[in-house]
Amino acid sequence: MVDSVLAAHTIADKLEAARSASRTLSTLTTFQKNAALEAIARDVSAHASRIVEANERDLQRGRDSGMAEGLQDRLRLSTARIEQLSAAVRDIIDLADPVGTVVRGSVLPNGLSVSQVRVPFGVIGAIYEARPNVTIDIAALALKSGNAVVLRGGSAAENSNRILVEIIQSALHSVGVEPAAVQTIDEFGRDGAKALMQARGYVDVLIPRGSAQLIQTVVQESTVPVIETGAGIVHVFLDESADTSTAIEIVHNAKVQRPSVCNSLETLLVHEAAAERLIPAVLARLAESGVTIHADERARQLFPDALAAEDDAWSVEHLSLDIAVRVVAGLDAAIDHITKYSTKHTESIITNDLANADRFLAEVDSAVVMVNASTRFTDGAEFGFGAEVGISTQKLHARGPMGLPELTSTKWVVRGSGQVRS
Repeated sequence: MVDSVLAAHTIADKLEAARSASRTLSTLTTFQKNAALEAIARDVSAHASRIVEANERDLQRGRDSGMAEGLQDRLRLSTARIEQLSAAVRDIIDLADPVGTVVRGSVLPNGLSVSQVRVPFGVIGAIYEARPNVTIDIAALALKSGNAVVLRGGSAAENSNRILVEIIQSALHSVGVEPAAVQTIDEFGRDGAKALMQARGYVDVLIPRGSAQLIQTVVQESTVPVIETGAGIVHVFLDESADTSTAIEIVHNAKVQRPSVCNSLETLLVHEAAAERLIPAVLARLAESGVTIHADERARQLFPDALAAEDDAWSVEHLSLDIAVRVVAGLDAAIDHITKYSTKHTESIITNDLANADRFLAEVDSAVVMVNASTRFTDGAEFGFGAEVGISTQKLHARGPMGLPELTSTKWVVRGSGQVRS
């Protein structure tokens, strides 16, 4: 592997190398960054068989240890998924480079020119679990936005992440970009994660992706500023005016299309005035696809095959073919339920009532709110970002799917001609 990367034997060495690489990256032109991304996309495709082989070792270890099916799905890298990753990197090439963009500016009465300009953060840290696709997505987005990145991808995907980082570093070296711009500290285990959380002065921002427990651990223990990506207790509310066929299709897609991801539906709320019309049809379609339904008493009266919802049913992120169903008195009750139980990720209303749609959009306090659409669309690629770093559920700096602009900060540039303040 590349000598400069191999020379970094300790966590401190790697962090220092990342800091040094970040200064070089900040001077690269868009052309140079795109050349690096093209090299990564090319080499990821070229080495697909090596990636699949490494990933299979991780999957086998996961199966042997009883890893849940949902986590196995997130961990899995098939040839088709690898090609999707390569395509996502090329999509990022086509996106506008945010670095240098003028956010606002003016010329003051004294002749000073002041402008607020987008600049890289510097070094981004990422801690995530069983998601080797994140290795490619974050590395590519970080490079295009001029940032170095230090990755802690977890033991479940250790073999997959190791080969992916090796491929990225070789690709960077091939086009004259410092390979230390993308590094993994997986070999240091939990000590590496702890060091990353405490690396204030070396790491400018830390992004966790994974379980609610992992995210809260990072938020609570990190001295580095954190962009919080939240768990997805995602809701769909079927309003009284919801079209039956539309409700069936959207609910089915939101739950079944890929249940292991954070934008999949976890709780279905149904207006009591439409329950008799909607619940049998909507839940029958889910049951046909193998979904286990955990329902309140009223919903079970209308769909007896459902299991009784446990007391904590509304607080569970299943990430599996399970769903909680509750009949509510109306829009107010639906908003109250979402306010109490939501993780502020994504919520959708299915309705033909424009006033109710507008109220839902205005009053539901989540990163993404939708009308008559599947929650599965909350995704950086679907929003046109090429890929995403994660779904931010906080309110400071970034909220919702995070793409290139969210990986930049700003600085003020002032140009004068000898002015002094009086």
